[in-house]
Amino acid sequence: MISTLRNFAKTKIAGVFVFIIIIPFVFWGMGSMFSSGNTNNIAEINNNKISTKDFMDFINKSGIQQNVIKDNLDKNIIEELLSALISGTLLDLEIQDYNINLTEQILLKKIKSNMNFLDENNNFQRTKYEKFLLTNNISAPMFEKKIRGDELQKKLFDYIAAGTIMPNFLMEKTFEDENKTIEIDYVDLNNFYKKKEEFTKLEKEEFIKENQDSLKREYIDFEYVQLNPKNLIGINEFNQDFFDLIDNIENKISEGKSFKSIIQNLEIIPVSVNNYKPTSNSEDVKKKIYSLRTSKMDIVENEDNFLLFNILNKYNRLPDLDDEETNFQIAEMIYQKNKFDKNKQIINEIDNKEFNDLKFKEIGNGMINTLNLNSINDDSKFNSNSVKILYSLPLNSFTLISDENSNIFLINIKDITKNKFNKNDENYLEFTNRMNKNSKTSMIKSYDLFLNNKYKVELNQKTIERVKNYFK
Repeated sequence: MISTLRNFAKTKIAGVFVFIIIIPFVFWGMGSMFSSGNTNNIAEINNNKISTKDFMDFINKSGIQQNVIKDNLDKNIIEELLSALISGTLLDLEIQDYNINLTEQILLKKIKSNMNFLDENNNFQRTKYEKFLLTNNISAPMFEKKIRGDELQKKLFDYIAAGTIMPNFLMEKTFEDENKTIEIDYVDLNNFYKKKEEFTKLEKEEFIKENQDSLKREYIDFEYVQLNPKNLIGINEFNQDFFDLIDNIENKISEGKSFKSIIQNLEIIPVSVNNYKPTSNSEDVKKKIYSLRTSKMDIVENEDNFLLFNILNKYNRLPDLDDEETNFQIAEMIYQKNKFDKNKQIINEIDNKEFNDLKFKEIGNGMINTLNLNSINDDSKFNSNSVKILYSLPLNSFTLISDENSNIFLINIKDITKNKFNKNDENYLEFTNRMNKNSKTSMIKSYDLFLNNKYKVELNQKTIERVKNYFK
């Protein structure tokens, strides 16, 4: 809900701090439709009614032209505009509820500090202010009302987010933890797994036997001819005579005629194919027939030809290791299974605290590398999620992580060094701003849920449709 209004807030009709939208039913039909018969009201929030006039005034103030609204009626523009009005109304109700106000002095100060109205010496110029109002076709009371509304909404969210600043000691500890240096030993497990070419024919046969139900593939025997104007009527032109012959063949198929009887008067020798299953090197014609194998006999278009085919037999077979491509595919399957099993074994031993330095060195087999990570953002070797896992683990931990290419590594955390930092350092200041912003965002999301429970919003669907009809 918040993201919807944030997108809307980029338009000129939305307030600067209108973040929250509490009306999922506008788009998903979750709200009830009140049936009081009062067609002057388009929506109701608790006992606060939003009239059709309120909504039309809101649309007029938005500056959106009627033809734009008309062209986007089927894209829910009316619902989106109504959702914006209800969102703003909700915030106004919250401002009243918390008794948040703005004095005339603060409002005047806000206007006089606006950069658009200052001269080169930063002094307020009334002529600039009045020119701005004339240029934007807005009266001073309307502009001041908008400024007041924006400031009240800002004060509301400042009030809601108050106390969300992270304590200094926790901020410092978090920064320290995320910027410590971690020394690791790591092993590329690609050197540990059995290579694809090392699997014997016997191992592949055992794998097929153990997984025969899932490895069986459907094979077919079939025959076919390709029909075109040249071999049917002796010319290269697609004319009525040709299509009459095609129609005649289709009729014979419908009548249950055999493939042999259909082609007996055609001077075309059929192609017979046995034990067929598509491979990467298969011809497109055969692949097409295989894809249509649910029909015993049929005639279909195929580029500049028509295909007349007849499925003779369908049966399931296990992979044939004498086929080079099939042999390669089975080797890949065994490799991936072996890789998964090895990884699972290591993880189980780590979880059960059965993994130690001796096993680490045994797997490493003299190919252990050392690397220093300088911060939780150091993803030069491993992917970012893996680095975050490493920064969550204690000294002497073992784990498996990966890089951006999905290569798997066995890790041993050898040393952790906390680094000193300056609180005035640019990186630290940026970190504190980001953490406080995240805390406020979390608080705003919680506030969004709170408002969902606090307010009951109902729509008058008949009035909404009446407004849509007005723009049609």
